[in-house]
Amino acid sequence: MRRAGILLHITSLPSRGPVGDLGPAAHGFLDWLVGAGCSVWQVLPLNPLGPGASPYASASAMAAEPALLSVEALVADGLLEPVSAPAAGDQVDWAAVEHWKRPLLSRAARRLAELEPGALERYAHSRPWVAEWALFHALSAERGGGWQGWAEGSLREREPAALAEARRDLRPAIDEAIALQLLFDRQWAALRAAAAARGVSILGDMPLFVSGDSAETWSRRDLFQLGADGRPAAVAGAPPDMFSEEGQLWGSPVYDWPAHRAEGFAWWRARVDRAFELFDWLRIDHFRGLSATWTIPAGAVSAAAGRWERVPGAALFAALGERPLLAEDLGVITPDVEALRRSVGCPGMKVLQFAFGEGPDHPYLPHNYRGGDWVVYTGTHDTDTVRGWYASTGEGDRDRYRRYVGRDGSDVAWDFIRLAWSSVADTAIAPLQDVLDLGGEARMNVPGTAGGNWGWRVRQVPHWARGRLRD
Repeated sequence: MRRAGILLHITSLPSRGPVGDLGPAAHGFLDWLVGAGCSVWQVLPLNPLGPGASPYASASAMAAEPALLSVEALVADGLLEPVSAPAAGDQVDWAAVEHWKRPLLSRAARRLAELEPGALERYAHSRPWVAEWALFHALSAERGGGWQGWAEGSLREREPAALAEARRDLRPAIDEAIALQLLFDRQWAALRAAAAARGVSILGDMPLFVSGDSAETWSRRDLFQLGADGRPAAVAGAPPDMFSEEGQLWGSPVYDWPAHRAEGFAWWRARVDRAFELFDWLRIDHFRGLSATWTIPAGAVSAAAGRWERVPGAALFAALGERPLLAEDLGVITPDVEALRRSVGCPGMKVLQFAFGEGPDHPYLPHNYRGGDWVVYTGTHDTDTVRGWYASTGEGDRDRYRRYVGRDGSDVAWDFIRLAWSSVADTAIAPLQDVLDLGGEARMNVPGTAGGNWGWRVRQVPHWARGRLRD
């Protein structure tokens, strides 16, 4: 089945208040997608935000970010009194998220705990990760810093008596964290049901790695390459490539794959099960890391110091079973990575912005696609917008694009959309920024940079864009 879709993260929606959320704007976007003839909505990870508001360096592989909750829905559910929201702009106001929205979410969570105490208990019992995340979150809020700096010998080492004491002392904060996850799942379930009713599939995104300061590294130290102090002995990254001459030093701890294999990949099965509670289709970020991981010694100042470390990807996917997956197979792709992708039976990605840097044999040029086993993108959350790309790339790339499509460059974003939509790929996706023909000011993320990312918002999704896509 051929299908088209739009990449737009929840935070970028034109919701009321400082950040996009799961409320009316999200449901309205579903109607816009249907009117545009699109049946796929791709979002970025929903996990709690990490440093710099990144959804790819989260403190939990399982939990969701409470800031995505709709205050309007909480009011409608009787958990909050009506409240005036700060004016929305064309960037997420992270300061207002902290100072205005999070106190409201805490109030709603406490109200839910008062009204439905049994619901919290049943929810946490049905999802063992919830109680672990809530305890970790409460301890982190109380103590600050990473868990590796907690008092040696008690909570850091997870001694049973210390854990029991913390659960007693921090019960209100723990209940609040559980309630926020329950509220998220309820609001998300409503959005997903609305999508299904409209024939729209939600494509989610799973970061390959988790933060070194996470509920998982604290509760399952045996599954990561950590030193005696709990700090990473080796970290993940990417070798030098088109994104960075120095490579990328992510700092995320590397998995202890023999330990995962020894328990039948139970942690991974639970993680993917959780993902499919949320999504219809799952993109695995940095798929090549499941064939081999670029492993960098802890303390190295450059990713160039790393080496490839083999990963038992075939055994992992055999344990996971058949799932509707998409492989983010960009970057340094070797034959073993392609063999793993094909054995899993999931499509890979083609990004048109990368197609014009070389000659006619470039694999991202649509005439070189072999079969429809691909998802073609005009760009991704890690690239510039198409218009931004055209303004910043070399004249050779611009000339090859113009000659390939027979156009003059005055409508480059829509040239790329037409090229993607007319390819043999089974699925074509464009970031909303390209549909709106925006420049580099609307870029979502610049890989390898720490600040100024993840903030773009759309003020309104215009009808003209919907009509042009449909036509």
